[in-house]
Amino acid sequence: MTNKYLSAIVLTIGLINSASVAFAQGLPTETAKGATAATEQRRIMPSEPEARTPVKLIAATDPLTGKSEFRYKGGSTPPVLRVKPGTTLQVEYRNELTSQSREKCLDNPCMNMTNLHFHGLHVSPLAPQDDALDMMATPGETLHYSVQVPPQQPPGLYWYHTHPHGESYKQDLDGMSGAIVVEGIERYVPEVANMRERIMVLRDLVLPDDAQERSRVMNVVSMQTTQCGAATNSPERAFTMNGVLRPQIDIAPGERQFWRIVNASPDRYADLMLDSESLEIVALDGMPLAFHDPSVRNRLMDHVLVPPAGRVEVIVTGPPSDAHASMRSECFDTGPDGDSNPAMVLADIVPRKRPRGSAHSTKRGPPVHIVFSPALLKQVETSAPQFVVNFTEDKHGFYINEQRFAMNDGPMLTVKVGSLQHWRVVNATKEVHPFHIHQVHFLVYAAGQEQMKEPVWLDTVNVPYGSSVDLVMDFTDPIIRGMSLFHCHLLNHEDKGMMAKILFE
Repeated sequence: MTNKYLSAIVLTIGLINSASVAFAQGLPTETAKGATAATEQRRIMPSEPEARTPVKLIAATDPLTGKSEFRYKGGSTPPVLRVKPGTTLQVEYRNELTSQSREKCLDNPCMNMTNLHFHGLHVSPLAPQDDALDMMATPGETLHYSVQVPPQQPPGLYWYHTHPHGESYKQDLDGMSGAIVVEGIERYVPEVANMRERIMVLRDLVLPDDAQERSRVMNVVSMQTTQCGAATNSPERAFTMNGVLRPQIDIAPGERQFWRIVNASPDRYADLMLDSESLEIVALDGMPLAFHDPSVRNRLMDHVLVPPAGRVEVIVTGPPSDAHASMRSECFDTGPDGDSNPAMVLADIVPRKRPRGSAHSTKRGPPVHIVFSPALLKQVETSAPQFVVNFTEDKHGFYINEQRFAMNDGPMLTVKVGSLQHWRVVNATKEVHPFHIHQVHFLVYAAGQEQMKEPVWLDTVNVPYGSSVDLVMDFTDPIIRGMSLFHCHLLNHEDKGMMAKILFE
């Protein structure tokens, strides 16, 4: 398997051009939500506010733009929710969106329904927990979530976002998302307890319609202007980091920091790399590498592909003070029918005089490992697939196994809780699709006809166009009983039908 092909699945190793890039002069005022703070050049990346249970969150409409947004404690920056394993996350979520929307969802005005999905958490899909089907608030209504995070929840980075079918894409594009930290990862990676933790949320800035302003924004992030991959359309978005376009990240030379990154874009890929420095990966999609295999604590990579909804947690080392280093997203080929996903600079690395201490005090305890025997995993992997997910599309919509999702559908399949299953996800289309299932993680062990040398546990995996991935689905947790969902995490595809129900019994 080539490095390029592996890149389209999960992790990549490659050589990166480390040439420095100059800033453009000036930036237009941008009112798109998720980019309101993106107009300041060379600004140090801010931290997002933090919240612990109980949390009061409001969905509101920006009176100037008509876009939807989260409001928390009088501000419009979504908080990072911090929770400990074995505790309950209480969230009061009020829908104060306008009754008539100025935005379009699919081909009609948005209805401004909303709810929350706690992406990646191993929690119940039944109300009042991670119920993305029946818990739904229309304008003026309030939802009360009581999410019981289990003691064995892998400690790591997760996220929350709205999940109203038909409106998920638009609300996520507007910036209705935030990070969740399940605490305790220092039990698996003790050294991070003494490092500065930085939580980075990648969201979208829609490029301005005005040609001059559009060019200026593209110049600021040094966006690739030549065709990227097989897609022929023009770029539509730039990434912001914690609401800022190409901020600065300060780190002392030789300092080791703990970066926790979530790709909260509804449909853009981040192929992350850091000039002249390797990324020491310790967790993917909230799952510490050591959780299922205590012998593997980290992996050194030159770059890592983070699909929409994916997360990566890495240790980085500050470059020399005279280096001109940046954090970048490389070009990613989404396929002939996909969207342009060009290379760009996400942030510039600037030196500080001395390291800054750890942001959070921690109490270490023994790690919890859930280890499946190699013989059991091999038995599942070599068996015939117990279920095949076929992604297809046409001019009328997007489908799973030739079915277009509707809210009144019954389950596409029923799974008995307590086993591992072999699933295959097949992408017969001409564009990539990231596969996601609620409530569980899975082991990605094969791509196409090739076995992966270093299988990884994820909750969202990219499926290359014209190919497939093979997964060991972990359905052993009794907490997951009830009706849940799996879908493509290009949210426009999910809104247009590429989703299905699964009943856990």
